[in-house]
Amino acid sequence: MASKITMSPQGDLNVPDEPIIPFIRGDGTGIDIWPAAQLVMDAAAVKYGKAIEWKEVLAGQAAFDQVGEWLPQETVDAFADHLIGIKGPLTTPVGGGIRSLNVALRQILDLYVCLRPVRWFKGVPSPVKHPEKVDMVIFRENTEDVYAGLEVEEGKPETERLIKFLSDEMGWKIRPDSGIGIKPVSATGSKRLIRAAIEYADRRGRKSVTMVHKGNIQKFTEGAFRKWGYDLVRDEFSDIAVGWDDCDGKPGDKILVKDSIADITLQQVLTRPDEFDVIATTNLNGDYLSDALAAQVGGIGIAPGGNINYVTGHGVFEATHGTAPKYAGQDKVNPGSVILSGVMMFEHLGWQDAADNIVSALEATIADKVVTYDFARLMEGAKEVSCSRFAEEIVSRL
Repeated sequence: MASKITMSPQGDLNVPDEPIIPFIRGDGTGIDIWPAAQLVMDAAAVKYGKAIEWKEVLAGQAAFDQVGEWLPQETVDAFADHLIGIKGPLTTPVGGGIRSLNVALRQILDLYVCLRPVRWFKGVPSPVKHPEKVDMVIFRENTEDVYAGLEVEEGKPETERLIKFLSDEMGWKIRPDSGIGIKPVSATGSKRLIRAAIEYADRRGRKSVTMVHKGNIQKFTEGAFRKWGYDLVRDEFSDIAVGWDDCDGKPGDKILVKDSIADITLQQVLTRPDEFDVIATTNLNGDYLSDALAAQVGGIGIAPGGNINYVTGHGVFEATHGTAPKYAGQDKVNPGSVILSGVMMFEHLGWQDAADNIVSALEATIADKVVTYDFARLMEGAKEVSCSRFAEEIVSRL
C-alpha cells in the first residue's frame, strides 16, 4: 500500500516500497518528456520490487490556466508534506509576480543545495576532445546571493532614498540613475552548503572539494564564503578533511578542501577538468558553472538537477532546461534531463540499484546510436527516434 516518505528523528529518510511522490508535468515540452521519464522510472523501480504512486500537482502555465495561480499553495503544501518530488520545466511569468517559479520553490522550502552532477555518457556528442575527464558534482548555494531578489528599480523614490542613505552613511558614491541589487552571503548559508558538499564527498569516496568564489574582488561576501569554508573544515571535519593551506596540498588519505577564483575556474574546468571533483560555490557562480560544464558533456538537454534540504529531508528534482514551447507535443525532444533527475531522486531515496540500472540502460541505448534528434544530427550512423521511443528503448535495455 502506498504511503508517504517520512523523516526519522535521527535525520534519515524512511522510504516505503511504494512511496507517494508528487510531480509537476511541466510546461511546453513537459507534455512529452514527463511521460517518457515516468515510463523509465516505473520500469526500473518494478525490477527491484518497488513502485511509485505518482501524485500530480500544478505549477506554471498549466496552473495559471486552470486555477489562475502560477504556484498554487496546494502544490507547495504537497512538496512540503511528501518531502520528495520531481518536476519538468516551468514557464516563468513575464512582467511581474514571481520572478522564477523554480527559485520560488527553492526559497519557500529552503532547498539550500542545488545539486548538479555533471558527467559524460559514452557515445554522447561533445565539443571537447576528452569529455570522459568531466566527472564533477556541483553544490550551488540556492537561497542567497543575487538570487535573493533584493533589488530596487532605477528612478523609484525608494531607490533615491537608498542611494542617499548609502552616500550619507557609508560614503558610497552611486550614480543617481542606477538600479541597485543587494547580494547577501551569510555564514549560515555558506557553512551549511559547504558542510553538505564535504559530507557528500565523504559518502561517495570523492577526493576533493573546491570552493569557487570571487573573493579577490568581493572580499566580504565571496571572500567570506571561502574563509567560512576553511574555518568549517578545521572546526567540524578535521578527522576526514583538510584545507589546502593546512597541508601544503598534500592531504594524505583525507578529503582535500581547496579554493579557486571563479573566472579561472571557468577556464580550468575546460582545460584541466580531471583536477575537479566536488565543487561548492555561491549561487550565481554555480549557475554559470553548471551550464558551462553541461556543454562539455553533451548539453543541458541531459543535465539533471536536484534541490535539497539535507536537514528537513525535502528534495525537489528537476529538468534543468527550459520549456521549449515550439517543440511541445511533437514527441521530439530528449527526455534525458528528467530521466537523470529521476536517477538522482532514486539515489536520494536509497534505491541505488534501480538508479544504476537506468544509467546503464541509457548508456547502452546511446552506445547503440539510438537517440533523439539533438544527438542524431551530431552522430554519424545514428538512428533518430522520438522522445517516447527513446524511453522505450531504454526500458528494453534495463
